[in-house]
Amino acid sequence: MTAKVRRVVTGVDARGRAIVIDDGLARKVVSRPALSVEGALIWVTDETPVDLSQYIDPADREIGVAPPPGGSILRIVDFLPEPNRKIDNQAFLEEMGLARPHEGTQGAEPQGRHPFMHRTKSLDYAIVLSGEIDMLLDDGEVHVSAGDILIQRGTNHAWVNRSNEVCRIVFVLIDALDFPPPNSAPFPSPR
Repeated sequence: MTAKVRRVVTGVDARGRAIVIDDGLARKVVSRPALSVEGALIWVTDETPVDLSQYIDPADREIGVAPPPGGSILRIVDFLPEPNRKIDNQAFLEEMGLARPHEGTQGAEPQGRHPFMHRTKSLDYAIVLSGEIDMLLDDGEVHVSAGDILIQRGTNHAWVNRSNEVCRIVFVLIDALDFPPPNSAPFPSPR
């Protein structure tokens, strides 16, 4: 990654006293040069509520972008300035470990305005730590910068760094129930 990420994990000892059980650089770092992203997997849960008695490192595994069913993912991603690279949407989805559009997704097909368009069946908290980036949606886009927090609710989107500097974002993805099929329930009007 462009900068190292320190991860500190706490737990309890045999007497029930709070201790640090791990303190070091995030070990699960993924670089995807073709996508202009680098990420560090910090933590994963496989269920809610979480079983705190487990001491196996849940981030020591291969996992795609989406959280496990009933679980969550915490990762930090550095978005490098986007070059003019050619990549098709299907290659992007496969690289990110996401399902093909017809496998378990509802709503808009990921292919759209940008080859990095995708969606996960999750509630995502995106906290911009540094830099700036644009999130493209099926209809419109939003520009966010350091200090902004975006709540992404399972919608089709793409992250595009049009600046000349790295944008670092903390993502917390939580498994969610999907939207109802289009035209099956009333949807609120945007404000």
